[in-house]
Amino acid sequence: MKIEAIKAALPTKKLTNDDILALIEEYSKPTFTGDLKAALSKINFFLRYSGSDTRHWLDKDERPIDLVARAFQEAITEANCDKNDIDLLVYTGIGRGFIEPAAAYHIAASLGLQQAECFDILDACMSWTRTLNIVHSLLQTGRYKRALIVNAECNMRFGGPVFPTVFQLPNVEAIEWSFPAYTLGEAATATILSCDPDREWEFHFKSRPDLADLCNVPLDGYEGYCTPSQRIGLNGINKFTSFGVELHANAFPEFINIFKCLKAPIEEIRAIFPHASSKREWDKVAEALNLKHLLWHIYPTYGNLVSASVPTGIASAIAAGQIKRGDRIAGWVGSAGMSFCAYSFIY
Repeated sequence: MKIEAIKAALPTKKLTNDDILALIEEYSKPTFTGDLKAALSKINFFLRYSGSDTRHWLDKDERPIDLVARAFQEAITEANCDKNDIDLLVYTGIGRGFIEPAAAYHIAASLGLQQAECFDILDACMSWTRTLNIVHSLLQTGRYKRALIVNAECNMRFGGPVFPTVFQLPNVEAIEWSFPAYTLGEAATATILSCDPDREWEFHFKSRPDLADLCNVPLDGYEGYCTPSQRIGLNGINKFTSFGVELHANAFPEFINIFKCLKAPIEEIRAIFPHASSKREWDKVAEALNLKHLLWHIYPTYGNLVSASVPTGIASAIAAGQIKRGDRIAGWVGSAGMSFCAYSFIY
């Protein structure tokens, strides 16, 4: 499978850590019990400790579909193909406007893709990576010639699953299950893929469903679809709840074990693209395997882009001249679920 083009589009509103702290202070003042200044100081420390600096959110006149269209147009231009050449479109990621039908249908209609079969894949921050693996298998069957993967991880809209609810802290304890919300950025990506038997891909996945209650956005009535846990829904129904410290603590050994599954020679890898959940935590894992020098981080600049993290990282590395055609690269992802993946391929 060949990546013919991979592009990312970012919104224009840029926020610093200080902007995030100001928003938390504004929305927490009416509800907070205790020392708010001490809580803000704690969040500030965590942000800077993780390596966070800036992130981008949609401005008032911007829409997720506009970012998708921009990324798609740049991708199709680079791939030198026509819209009608795309016969499969997969929408992937958490940011979405529809539960029914699959978001891919509305994306296809907006982009003018009349020949493409459509469906969605949703697997939290693993979504784009999981889709790569599935599309790789589908292209090998010969059923499709060219596939498009798109996402629009724009989850910070007012009244959405994160903002402002998770910025309305009731007490300092709530930071434990709310902090990851303050690292989120927004982006859309478009990836065009075609079958190429000369480019081998290697994927390794592992799931840890026993950790499923560490990061959730529960729907109304979720209790009937799971074994209930006191961790789920602490910020409310349809709202984001995430225990970031525990996620990374449990992920550390899994990250090491899954990367060791790769058969690709380490000395051939030009760059490794981690999920943008924390620069410091990923550096710790990479240091354990003597791989820190290979990590390409976008977290400090763009924040956690959810399922758009790795494709945005790859697109930015290409633009910066960090990788070129013929280079071997690797992806390294951990996600709510929990799930873990390491994969490698020739760009």
